[in-house]
Amino acid sequence: MDVDAFVVAHRPTWERLEQLLKRRRKLTGDEVDELVDLYQRVSTHLSMVRSSSTDAVLVGRLSGLVARARSVVTGAHAPLWSEFARFWTVSFPVVAYRLWRWWLGTAIAFLFVTALIALWVSGNQDVQGALKTPSEIEQLVNNDFAAYYSEHPAASFGLQVWLNNSWVAAQCIGFAILLGIPIPYILFQNALNLGVIAGFMFDADKGDVFLGLLTPHGLIELTAVFLAAAVGMRLGWSVVSPGHRPRTQVLAEQGRAVVAVAGGLIVVLLVAGLIESLVTPSGLPTFARIAIGVAAEVGFLAYVIYFGRRGVAAGESGDITDAPDVVPTR
Repeated sequence: MDVDAFVVAHRPTWERLEQLLKRRRKLTGDEVDELVDLYQRVSTHLSMVRSSSTDAVLVGRLSGLVARARSVVTGAHAPLWSEFARFWTVSFPVVAYRLWRWWLGTAIAFLFVTALIALWVSGNQDVQGALKTPSEIEQLVNNDFAAYYSEHPAASFGLQVWLNNSWVAAQCIGFAILLGIPIPYILFQNALNLGVIAGFMFDADKGDVFLGLLTPHGLIELTAVFLAAAVGMRLGWSVVSPGHRPRTQVLAEQGRAVVAVAGGLIVVLLVAGLIESLVTPSGLPTFARIAIGVAAEVGFLAYVIYFGRRGVAAGESGDITDAPDVVPTR
């Protein structure tokens, strides 16, 4: 398609639509009909430009024009409660579900590295001696690890945990602007810390204590971190490989996906913090504490799979309905 010729041929239509939008509160009946007709025609123009051109400026201009016209043609936005319901039943679960390969790959790599480090530390006195003194290791495995979960009031500890986990997730998401390159390093640092502690605990025959205290909150907590890392790396990868669509469009969609996941993870990590501060240090039997953690994890995964799969089957992308660069055409 000759973009210059296309612009010359259709510019009067776009300018007329601009004029009607500026006078939208004073339109006659015929002008309203004209505005609807122009909205449909310019939507088609936008579709043609997207499929035949990579002119980001032109796509942006037409996207904005179509979005403004759509808001006038379709009337007021959906009520707040409807947007809230859509976020939790469509936006967040669909984005999470569509990222399942990145999510699962991140989890497998993290757990594999953690297990390798734990095996390396456990039974290797030279490695342990380079990390801590024998007295420090004894203090950790016999007191400090378990005391960490109960030495502070539940409310303040829960807030501290939530903020700490949110910071890790925020780092994973925020580093998307650097193509996601620092994210594997952040994950490695956490895998290193977890693997070293696991190595110390299992070497001292305290593996049951380690798993009994970590599993209740760790399942959903690590799942949230894996999801944050996945969406951050996916956004970074979209810069490198946007596919057959304009890079600006892909970045806009993935950027909004990041926002959706960040909003959802605030609540997921809050649940993890509540479990860590109330369930993990409680006097419940170990099997009961683990059962609560497993139930939370299964519930979250079932939520994502159910609503995510249903949304994808319905053609949802998890994107906002009136995004300027994804307005449907007629």
